[in-house]
Amino acid sequence: MRRRILSSLAVAALVVAAILFVKPALARLAGQHSTGAVMTTPWGEPDLQGIWREDYQVPLQRPAQFAGKEFFTDEERAELDKIRGAAPRFTDVGIAARGTEQDVAGAYNTVFTSIRPTGRRTSLITDPPGGRIPPLTPEAQQRAATAREFQLALLQATEACKSRLPSCADGKYGPPSPRRSETPPYYVGTGGLAAGAINRADGPEDRILGERCMAAVLPDFTGFRRIVQSPGVVAIFYDTGQGQGWQRFIPITDGPHLPSHVRQWWGDSRGRWEGDTLVVDVTNFSPKSDYQGARENLHLIERWRRIDANTLEYMVTIEDPTTWTRPWTVTQELNLQNNEANRIYYEPRCHEGNHGLAGMLLGARIEEKEFKEGRGPDPATRCSAYCGSGVEELSDRDPLGG
Repeated sequence: MRRRILSSLAVAALVVAAILFVKPALARLAGQHSTGAVMTTPWGEPDLQGIWREDYQVPLQRPAQFAGKEFFTDEERAELDKIRGAAPRFTDVGIAARGTEQDVAGAYNTVFTSIRPTGRRTSLITDPPGGRIPPLTPEAQQRAATAREFQLALLQATEACKSRLPSCADGKYGPPSPRRSETPPYYVGTGGLAAGAINRADGPEDRILGERCMAAVLPDFTGFRRIVQSPGVVAIFYDTGQGQGWQRFIPITDGPHLPSHVRQWWGDSRGRWEGDTLVVDVTNFSPKSDYQGARENLHLIERWRRIDANTLEYMVTIEDPTTWTRPWTVTQELNLQNNEANRIYYEPRCHEGNHGLAGMLLGARIEEKEFKEGRGPDPATRCSAYCGSGVEELSDRDPLGG
């Protein structure tokens, strides 16, 4: 009996030892281990790794009907989900005549538009408390007005295109604008020029950034992000659009930013750890960059913090004294995604830039030739800048703004 008891105790001791040995080993294999509430990497830094995205729909700005309300109740979220889920999709409404360019464009885009459950917050913007982007400075208002005036001069049928009516593409605009040969006042293809959409295709610079596979911006509040860490560096891959993803490297350093004359599309990032939070200072944006009208003077302070095993908080303060009257802050909760079901790799296969853009430019040359030969309308009288696609109309049907 005594021998049987000793044998059982020995087996139990081996099992306990195995558990104590295997558990840390598995944690190391997973690339992380937990020290209390903070998950850390094998080299001791807070662990932010994984594939992340926001599982819920939260608009950037607070819709007017929810003014003064920061959070939805569970009952309000359930009711909004019913309303949003029942809202007609593009193919359910007669926005564009069947078979027209507008019909094809709208149906194509809505295939890639998912409806996510309503989030708790009424806006991603948490400061100012009203949940809205601060007013533009007089300087920024003048820039926007100049760009808009140039764009409308090319669009010709101003009212039709502004209202996104199907008639916008019927070619009955009147005489072409004499300004079609002018250089845009600002770099084309960016948000500062009304999404870059102008009724001209003289070269790739006339087309919007999405058509040129250059739609990625910083800050980015959409899509999937894959975070990978190594000692001294945090790498983030942003899964943008269709094959327009981009890789970002954030050095963990107290060194200075690049010299002020060195400008980059997504700025120059410098990271540091403050407790369990990665703080990233981003400057040196290119004048060709554009986020909500801000360009080379854009300055970001990002804060990345893992709230728990499945939640990552992203907070960014956005500042540009030449664009907005005050800084503003966005707070977003990102949710951990399954690594096996959501494998993200670098995939530079944006067909818009590789094939579609070349086809657009070729099509414009063919239209010009046909017009010269008297076989078609003047291309200058056709709206080629997102007219009547139906996407804008459907956004109005969503209480959260689409």
